[in-house]
Order: sequence, then structure tokens, then C-alpha cells
Amino acid sequence: MSLSDILSILREFLWGAALMSAPILITALIVGLIIGLLQALTSIQEMTLTFVPKLAVMLLVFFISAGYMARIILTLFDTQVLPIIAGN
Repeated sequence: MSLSDILSILREFLWGAALMSAPILITALIVGLIIGLLQALTSIQEMTLTFVPKLAVMLLVFFISAGYMARIILTLFDTQVLPIIAGN
């Protein structure tokens, strides 16, 4: 196994990690922006007001996108790890 093969595998796994984390991170960004705007409009500066809704929505998105994340992991395993184990 050459250095270029290792770098190719690493690139694929990093891309997979970015794809798996994207739904949760984008959701946290959008919810944080909406709550920040509401706090600015109403002058409420409560820290738990930002934390609890973000956590709830992120958990909901995680459970909704768990199948998508599992497909990415299984695809990476099938295309990257199993050929190495098999000796290709």
C-alpha cells in the first residue's frame, strides 16, 4: 500500500465525516441564527434560551439522519476497508 493509497483513503473518510456532520451542523447554525435574531428583537439575554432549543433540534435531526449516516459509513467500509482486508 503506497502513500497515495493511504491519502486517498484518508480523503474519502474525511469527506464522509463532513457529509455525516453537515445536517447537524447546518441545523445548529440555522436554529442559532433564528434564536439570536429573536433574542435581539426582544432583548432577552438568557443563555439557556439558546442551548435547549438547539440541543432538542440537533437530537431530532440526528435521529432523522441516522440512516443517512449509517449508509455513508457502510459505503465507506465496503469500498475502502474491505478491499484492503481482502488484499486488493
